Amino acid sequence: MELPRLLDVATSMFSTVSRLGAGVQARRPARRPAQPLELYEFEGCPYCRKVRDALTELDLEAVIRPCPQGGTVHRPRAIALGGKAQFPFLVDPNNGKRLYESDAIVAYLFATYGGCEPGILLRGPFATASSMLASAFRPVFGAKARPSHQPAHPLELWSFEASPFCRIARETLSELELPYLLHNVGKNGEGRPAFAARAGKMMVPYLVDPNTGREMFESAEIRRYLNDTYAA
Repeated sequence: MELPRLLDVATSMFSTVSRLGAGVQARRPARRPAQPLELYEFEGCPYCRKVRDALTELDLEAVIRPCPQGGTVHRPRAIALGGKAQFPFLVDPNNGKRLYESDAIVAYLFATYGGCEPGILLRGPFATASSMLASAFRPVFGAKARPSHQPAHPLELWSFEASPFCRIARETLSELELPYLLHNVGKNGEGRPAFAARAGKMMVPYLVDPNTGREMFESAEIRRYLNDTYAA
């Protein structure tokens, strides 16, 4: 399913507004993990959104392994590691920690890497309610798996959670179950200057595919490229 471009962007913007500023600003974490975190999740899941918001605000990278409904690529591994098909599911290879439940994951991330407490937009009933409202504007995008050809190596995406354009790119990655290294570049994030120097400007989403050597901006172009390259 693909919406006209104007409606596509508008509904994604409504999702962003529903979260009242969560997933926009980055802060310097108290410490950074030596190895990227590993998150099993899928776009459209309101509980997964809270964790992705926390990753943006803590300026943390993560390997994303999309597990949409009907998915067969990463879900089996998530079940083998954790024992059940429940998402989000966080694996921290730095200390062997494995966690379910969005509030528990957010609390862990802030306690372990943030050195502070998460706000009401990231944990608790209000965070869940606003995240559910955000999902309601795009109820099917990124939520269900589509047949795909899997890449030999994970892709890379520079993004931040609240960006309506980044959401469109992430939804396609989720539907096609394509693993990717998420580089969070929220506002004031430490990685922004290096990214701008690499890409030539501060604009996201920005996709790098090490399997083909392609690099690109623009959510519509990224969606088209992913479908042409990896959709079965």
